[in-house]
Amino acid sequence: MLSLERMVKILSIDPGNRVIVSEPGVLNQEIQDAVKPYGFFWPPDPSSANFSSIGGNLATSAGGPHAVKYGTTRDHVLGIKAVTATGSILKTGCYTTKGVVGYDLTRLLIGSEGTLAVITEATLKLTPLPKHQSGLVAYFQDTNSCAKAIVAIMSLPQGPSALEFLDKHSLNLIRNRFSELIPTKANTMLIIEVDGSENELPETIATIKSSCNIDGILSIEHSTNPHDLWKARKALSPLLREIAPKKINEDVVVPVNSLPKFLDDLDKICTKFQIANVNFGHAGNGNIHVNLLIDPNKSDENSRAEACLDEIFDLVIALKGTLSGEHGIGREKRAFIYKEIDDPTLAIMKSIKNLFDPNHILNPGKIFL
Repeated sequence: MLSLERMVKILSIDPGNRVIVSEPGVLNQEIQDAVKPYGFFWPPDPSSANFSSIGGNLATSAGGPHAVKYGTTRDHVLGIKAVTATGSILKTGCYTTKGVVGYDLTRLLIGSEGTLAVITEATLKLTPLPKHQSGLVAYFQDTNSCAKAIVAIMSLPQGPSALEFLDKHSLNLIRNRFSELIPTKANTMLIIEVDGSENELPETIATIKSSCNIDGILSIEHSTNPHDLWKARKALSPLLREIAPKKINEDVVVPVNSLPKFLDDLDKICTKFQIANVNFGHAGNGNIHVNLLIDPNKSDENSRAEACLDEIFDLVIALKGTLSGEHGIGREKRAFIYKEIDDPTLAIMKSIKNLFDPNHILNPGKIFL
């Protein structure tokens, strides 16, 4: 076991170059707090920001709700210092936003789940904080109308900074505990956030609101308070831990215009295998967190869930999607990686692994069988 929990120094903050240099044990929220007084933020914003480390964010290329506008971790790292399994010290990338000298090893290491090298320092690219934020909460009578609204919103040139989807099972969970948060007739919900200058926000809000006015819309409410906007979404995660002994939590991604078909077929697959499920996620990226709820003490339910998941992954690949948007492969999904990556490509990836880690001592057994 290798712990980096004592590598918790912020080494430098450089507002002029919009850069912060950090050790891997610094928490995401600590980075946000450190740069906010300068008028900046670091865009990756996983819901675990209060306890997820920068090293962990880099290991999985973490995203979050605002990735729809600002991108994931890979888009906000300029360089890395790391140690390979053979003891070589690597310095990748550079201190500037432009640089094309040599191969891009920075992006190779980000998302590699600790299988190639141990990251000991990261040079992070900062972004100016938006001056103003506003948002909408839209409720729909069914998943199909909600999915069509997502496609319409993402077709706009002035898009949202966050676009979150909650299905009927998510809303029922919240409604059963906090009845005042969700209207009785609502079966799906969109949380839509926009940011920018004071002058452009009204037009952006009006355009997005117009895109939501399709068959199946029940209501749409304007909110200028971020706390109120995200109240329902923040209430959901704790509730999921209470409703089933185990949940299989996936984070598949499909092209946004495939969301209507994906969500419809997903429901059919779960019905076919009689597996309860709760779905929500970052709709603006097509990144849906599929939660299959099972009782591990029921062997037949375990086998049905495995078969259900297999078909869900086949559906994702058929729609030109990917098996993981931000959680990574680890051990849980390594048996399915062949569905997405062909043998020649896997062979090259394994040869890269062998080059960095010839004795397979870094996170052994992860990603590859």
